[in-house]
Amino acid sequence: MNKLKERIYIKQWLDLKPYDSQTPTDGYYLKLCNDIKKSIITNKQSFALQIYLDNDEIDVLACFLTSYFEDLVSGTNIWNTFIKVHKRLYGKYMPFYKVDEYYEQEINLSDICFLIWYFLNTIQQEKFIAPFNGFIIEISDKVMDVFENVWENAPENELLKTFYSIDEKETDFYIARNLIDNVLFKSYLFYPDSLLDLRDSEIDILEESENDEHLLNFLNENRDYKLHNTYTRLLGLKGQEWVAEILGDNHILSEFFPKISKKIRGYFFYKGQDKENVLLEHIASGKKFNLTKKSFDQYDSLKDIDTILVMGIVEWGNEWWFSRIYFQTEVNPELVLDEKNSMESRSAVNFLVYQNKDIDDILGEQFKAFKEFNNNQQIAFMDSDKIESFIKKYIEFFNNSLKLSQKEKDEAKQRAREDGYFGDEHETKDFSEVSESGLVFFNPKSGTEIAFAVNSAFPMKNNSFYNEEESEEHIMRLFFAEELSTELALFCIDNFKKELKFFKTSEGKLYLDNIDFLLRFWKRGNYFTKPTITFTGKDN
Repeated sequence: MNKLKERIYIKQWLDLKPYDSQTPTDGYYLKLCNDIKKSIITNKQSFALQIYLDNDEIDVLACFLTSYFEDLVSGTNIWNTFIKVHKRLYGKYMPFYKVDEYYEQEINLSDICFLIWYFLNTIQQEKFIAPFNGFIIEISDKVMDVFENVWENAPENELLKTFYSIDEKETDFYIARNLIDNVLFKSYLFYPDSLLDLRDSEIDILEESENDEHLLNFLNENRDYKLHNTYTRLLGLKGQEWVAEILGDNHILSEFFPKISKKIRGYFFYKGQDKENVLLEHIASGKKFNLTKKSFDQYDSLKDIDTILVMGIVEWGNEWWFSRIYFQTEVNPELVLDEKNSMESRSAVNFLVYQNKDIDDILGEQFKAFKEFNNNQQIAFMDSDKIESFIKKYIEFFNNSLKLSQKEKDEAKQRAREDGYFGDEHETKDFSEVSESGLVFFNPKSGTEIAFAVNSAFPMKNNSFYNEEESEEHIMRLFFAEELSTELALFCIDNFKKELKFFKTSEGKLYLDNIDFLLRFWKRGNYFTKPTITFTGKDN
């Protein structure tokens, strides 16, 4: 075990701040931060902490906990927003810890216990650390003692709050985007989560493109992508949703932030312009967009109709704004054809289709057909090399169940072809390379879902692969794996929590009592399941 460094320095403290230069109060909080570190490393349980964290990470933990204290003193409303939303969702202030009294706007021992648990399970994900570990409780007690001694006289950091606020009359998307950036990537609460995730992705880009002349563009586009697509492990919310919650219901813009659209990044045809907008057509889907000129200075350089543009756009305040990436490329018929036949490119605008299509009805029809096809069961278990054939036969069964006439089938194909879609190439998949057996689950929110190494989480009559000895391991994978849906995990709980031994243990009961919070934590971006249907044809 390496000897711990004695002090935390200002550079480490500022790494958790939204500004670069030291403020008048940072000296005070740096000293407090070192006091917190001392309390962490000198108690009897510090050796347990060092199993999970290295020296630098222990320094960050001290800064993290001190930042929580500074947040409450300064009224920046970061921690209190988490408490508010958690209470709204679950009727209690926080998961796991039962408290007789909770003091809003003040320090609480349960806060510190939870923050240490969250930090440990976010900054490292190799081992899951239970919230009632003895070392967490003891360290929290020592930290609480330090905070209580200085609570009454600690100074406010008046600058800090300005980074997490916005004028109610603000209409500029870029200022709004900067606020989201501050919350996701420049606030202490999400430091071990979204900020470290961003930094890991930046390291990958630097390693792959270190000498590329477009390196800065790659980094900027990556940050913009993360800003629009990151879901936090706390409550599974996006940055724009956290901003709305921090601003509060009385702030006019709190209604605008949740409505910021997903970012559409792709190929567009330039179709002209008017006084206020640049007219675009998304090549893959054929959808039309009006891009506000106040967000796009390069509109004067656009001359030729059907010039191909690569760009990112986002809807804010009922207008489409340019976001980060832009360049022109040569007209290329093959590129256009590839885009129109790319399901991935088409799906970039699926969220707009869902606003106008009754996806639930379509999925309902598919679900009904799946159960008819699978002996009235929602899950089918089989050897992995039979999965692809099973899904093919199910799709054929579903199509036949629609009882479309040949004329209707031909018309559907013609609509797709008029839109440039001729069907994607079907690639044969050998799932046996992944696992010897697996399951096919019909998810009512998305469609067919394939899963491996979880069969023993389902003691069903039609599951010949169930092995009680593997049950707990498979339940853990069902919960922890981000790629496995929330609905599949809940199917296990809703149907078999009384049969499976794991849920009768103290650990299993803890999971059940906090299951929605934990699934949001573990599955993060995939907690909210999205439909996998992609539409083709001009009528869409």
